Amino acid sequence: MTLRAFILLCALVMPAAASAACRDMDFENQPYTVCEVTADQDLRLFHTGADGAVLGSFGRVDEALGATGEKLLFAMNAGMYHADRAPVGLLVTDGVERARIITSDGPGNFGLLPNGVFCIGAQFSVVESRAFAAKPPACRFATQSGPMLAIDGALHPRFLRDGDSRYIRNGVGVSRDGKTAFFVISGRAVNFYDFGRLFRDVLKTPNALYFDGKISRLYAPEIRRNDFGFQMGPIVGLVGAK
Repeated sequence: MTLRAFILLCALVMPAAASAACRDMDFENQPYTVCEVTADQDLRLFHTGADGAVLGSFGRVDEALGATGEKLLFAMNAGMYHADRAPVGLLVTDGVERARIITSDGPGNFGLLPNGVFCIGAQFSVVESRAFAAKPPACRFATQSGPMLAIDGALHPRFLRDGDSRYIRNGVGVSRDGKTAFFVISGRAVNFYDFGRLFRDVLKTPNALYFDGKISRLYAPEIRRNDFGFQMGPIVGLVGAK
């Protein structure tokens, strides 16, 4: 076997990269951090531990994983929650529905329809909530939030170019082929319009979903990032061997 053939063989049999590919970037003079996860990696959603208590922090998730010989490689808050940290909308973990989907409009960002669901299955998808309820895809994990940032290549119709509601925000967009999820957190306060355009125009994700603002947090040890703050509800995280 030639050296070239050996290198090609190794590339085929080696497992996918064990960490999320995180990088800092600027868009129109605003700083962002983007982390990419591919569908062949072990991405999960976390909410409660084995004792039924809400995990609430990156450290608690990592501690729970450590008991099974695993560790947390990347994580982000992933959906809105009530005062008791129960999810506002749909939450599916390990194929079990923990909270039901909400399809009615309502107050706050979550109720600013259309909102949507981030689904982790054989591939990734972001699906508008009413379409999801009408024909649920197969999701091992799913979290509902809102509003949608991009819907089939268009920005949410309620977004204003000069909107004055500005917060540090985070969300997720999915590539057209469903093979890559892009998790983004802004470095400074931004409005919905500009945040949505980052997903649509730069990351080229036709569908993207807002996770939250104010409490937006990122765990990305490869870039020495471990944000602290209030306890969280649902958390999305990439898992690897310890």
